[in-house]
Amino acid sequence: MTRVLNRSIPFWILLAASIALIAAGLLTVLDHLGTMTATLKDGSATGLEVYGGQSWIVLGAALLGAGALGVLLTLALAVVSSLLGAATAKPVEIAPLAFDDIDQDAAPEEALDAPAAPHEIAQEQQDQAEETGDEPAEEPQKGSSGSTATATKISVK
Repeated sequence: MTRVLNRSIPFWILLAASIALIAAGLLTVLDHLGTMTATLKDGSATGLEVYGGQSWIVLGAALLGAGALGVLLTLALAVVSSLLGAATAKPVEIAPLAFDDIDQDAAPEEALDAPAAPHEIAQEQQDQAEETGDEPAEEPQKGSSGSTATATKISVK
């Protein structure tokens, strides 16, 4: 087994569960088969021991088969893992990122096209009004919700 498989928790869970299924199936089959054989030989067998015992033996055999299949699967996984060996990854060449072209001296606001916050928009409008000499007419906000639609006089229907 390779070192990676030795550290694989699902591999060990599969192996432990398979061995537990084999043990449970074997215990169930042998217990009910022994009881059924003993009662049939001495003539005290009841329908529950004979017919119920057969059902328990079939269930135990199914558990035993599932456990055996799990053990075979873990062995096959170990063989395939040892044949393939550890995977070696080739180094991948990484292309330069698109934002490497951005001028490093530019302010972050100029470099990114992110939407402005409402207080930034109001500040820009005020700065533009001061530059042109126009005083913005401040009207009181209509409505009590304080929503964007009310503040900007947008009709929302």
